[in-house]
Amino acid sequence: MKFFNKAIIAAATAGVVVSTSVAADVTQASSEKHAKAATQYRQAVFQLVRSNMGPLGGMAKGALPFDESVMETNAVRLEQLADMMGDYLSVDTRKFDVETGAKDKIWDNFSDVETKVMALKTAAQGLQAAVKAGDESAYRGAIGKIGASCKSCHDDYKKD
Repeated sequence: MKFFNKAIIAAATAGVVVSTSVAADVTQASSEKHAKAATQYRQAVFQLVRSNMGPLGGMAKGALPFDESVMETNAVRLEQLADMMGDYLSVDTRKFDVETGAKDKIWDNFSDVETKVMALKTAAQGLQAAVKAGDESAYRGAIGKIGASCKSCHDDYKKD
């Protein structure tokens, strides 16, 4: 039965990945005001990601009990936030003096950033599928994939 549930989760996730994409073109901030606003919006999206990952991380580490309602809600939110990331990350703010945690190379290699954002979206969908299937044995791994997608982008594009 566990194999069957995992097969359903994999098939559902693959189908969703094929039908969705995150695409944005890099644009230059047109003014310092625009650059500051773009940076604030980026940081707001990441603050929301952080607030939704906190409880999931606690569950994955065993510090909190698995709560299917919280996992599903937070996974849906993370998927939605991933859909927004391309738009907020695509504004190149390098020409202006704004305080940002983004490395300059984020805009030089934006197709890779988009791939990493899609990995977050896919991982969030995977957690949703695991919860819907009621496969408790898959919860920790599904949460781990979300965390790994975040780490992948941080390692390459976030300043220390």
